Amino acid sequence: MLNNLFTKKNSAIVEENELPSIASWANEKISENPLAIDVYQTSKNIIIKSDLPGILPEDLKISLHNDLLTIKCQREENLSISEKDYFYKECIVGSFSRSIILPAEVDNHRVEAALENGVLTITLHRSNENSIEIKTKK
Repeated sequence: MLNNLFTKKNSAIVEENELPSIASWANEKISENPLAIDVYQTSKNIIIKSDLPGILPEDLKISLHNDLLTIKCQREENLSISEKDYFYKECIVGSFSRSIILPAEVDNHRVEAALENGVLTITLHRSNENSIEIKTKK
């Protein structure tokens, strides 16, 4: 299931070329919660960060296809607490996902994902764009 093109850190799974079929999109729950992210660049990388408190690495699925990066995760509800015992219940549970079109071309062989202290950091290394030399004819 894991394509060895990516680094596996903290058991977070990163996969390449895993495209959901149109049938799976049609059957997928529309009620997924949006996942808040920060996306920024350095001179060599594109960095994506997301706060995911309470999410375990095995609850994450990250896929990259061409220039589309998708992050999905699941936060389970604590079933040991009865509804009648809550005074406030504001923490969102269920499925979360986010797909973004990357702002630059990246090297699909050099992607790293790490989950540390509830913060997911995905580092995408920019690809070396091949410039084409244009020659003039005399």
